[in-house]
Amino acid sequence: MTSLQLFNEIHSFCIANADEAIVKKYSRYFKDGFPGYGIDHEKYEEKVKTILSDPGTTLTLILETAPLLLKTGKYEETNFAIRLALAFPKQFNRDTFLAIENWFETSIGNWAHTDYISSELMQIFFKKGIIQYTDLTSWRTAANKFKRRAVPVSLIKQLKTTPDFNPFFTFINPMMMDPEREVHQGLGWFLREAWKKQPEPTESFLLKWKNTAARLIFQYATEKMTGEQKQRFKREKQATGIRH
Repeated sequence: MTSLQLFNEIHSFCIANADEAIVKKYSRYFKDGFPGYGIDHEKYEEKVKTILSDPGTTLTLILETAPLLLKTGKYEETNFAIRLALAFPKQFNRDTFLAIENWFETSIGNWAHTDYISSELMQIFFKKGIIQYTDLTSWRTAANKFKRRAVPVSLIKQLKTTPDFNPFFTFINPMMMDPEREVHQGLGWFLREAWKKQPEPTESFLLKWKNTAARLIFQYATEKMTGEQKQRFKREKQATGIRH
């Protein structure tokens, strides 16, 4: 099977199984509407199994097909690239990481795919020692806001691997003034999970930024705190002239 053949198979499947009702259902989760066909989850998973059962389906084929799938801009076709790649963790190497990193340069344009890649694919690279979190240094200032969001979201599961969160806090420090909402959400999510595990160092980090960083970061980061605890992280009134 060639990459074009696999792409055509997936593309035809998506068109044949499109459902406007499902598109409408998921549109509320996407600011600009759901960018997909609207495919029933069970049908989608069955197709994944069918593709993976073909002995000609390899990680190399999937990575060659991925640019064609991502180029359509349709949600499910990008999802196929991610989902199929996840079936071959033993074959992941540095080149696999670079290929997936390139997806952010060309085609990843929503929070859902970003978080799927960050919470699943990226964890394989970490677990196998293919990358360290410092390999994401350049991602912190990437042109694509979703590549920047991937930094804190990728670190969430890494909180389980170390008793010292301070290196992670230092790493995301340059991102705390990022201008984009989607990045704020990712940072806040990471800090909320860090706080649940280690409140004291997380609160120390948050206190340093409470008068300058975007409030949405704090909205997410303090979500599980009591009302009294949240008060400590309110922006001080004298901190004027600071963007909201």
